[in-house]
Amino acid sequence: MPRAPINLKKARILVTNDDGIHAPGLKVLEKIARALSDDVWVVTPESEHSGASHALTLRRPLQVHELGARRYATSGTPTDCVLMAVNHLVTGKRPALVLSGVNRGANLGEDVLYSGTVAAAMEAAMLGIPAIAMSQVRRGDVLHWKTAETFGPDVVRRLMAVEWLDDLLMNVNFPPVPPEQVTGIEIGPQGRRITDVQVVKAKDPFEREVLWVGDFANDEPEAAESDLGLVARNAIAVTPLHFDLTQGRMLKRMAGLFDGVKTAPRAKAKKRK
Repeated sequence: MPRAPINLKKARILVTNDDGIHAPGLKVLEKIARALSDDVWVVTPESEHSGASHALTLRRPLQVHELGARRYATSGTPTDCVLMAVNHLVTGKRPALVLSGVNRGANLGEDVLYSGTVAAAMEAAMLGIPAIAMSQVRRGDVLHWKTAETFGPDVVRRLMAVEWLDDLLMNVNFPPVPPEQVTGIEIGPQGRRITDVQVVKAKDPFEREVLWVGDFANDEPEAAESDLGLVARNAIAVTPLHFDLTQGRMLKRMAGLFDGVKTAPRAKAKKRK
């Protein structure tokens, strides 16, 4: 069922990330959030959790450090942070919107599967809260944070002005150029790169052989209309995502192959208590 548009001026916004409480992208995201609402809460990991994906901490207790009014850092993952914020730390009423990021680097194509930034937004969506993951794509070591700061509030306002399906989250990537070089805001699907993640053989300081999981060799997309292709054209890429991983076409093709129902009902987001 579509969710009604949100009045951002009266909305409670939860801000989180995967780069940690001291990340420069968090400062940018807080500026974006405070340009939209006066009711902003911050709950993030105390250190970087890039590549954590949707990890939960199940084998140890979590510490929470109150750093100021409506501001917390935890020893958990990005997913932990959203769970703790919604179910324990943010008191009085639930957040109406969760913003995650601004990530230091892209979350495009296959990155979505590894990203703690996207996972935090996905956890919010699973809790029934609209969520937007934001990332500032970099080129080399250069990060144009001003691009995310300049366009972020408008992107959020425009996304919040329309109805969303209730299992939805948005993934937004800002291109690696200054604000004046941005070519527009475009919608595109999650893409694929033509290369795979690199695994590099190296040696540690004791001359022992190790393997280092690196990054993708390049961001060249398989499809020009995908998120990767849009950012390559210096556009802001907006991609709607959802957490139902069922492959619908294959589900229909498998009908009759095994016993049981021929099709499966689409899962609905549930509000956890």
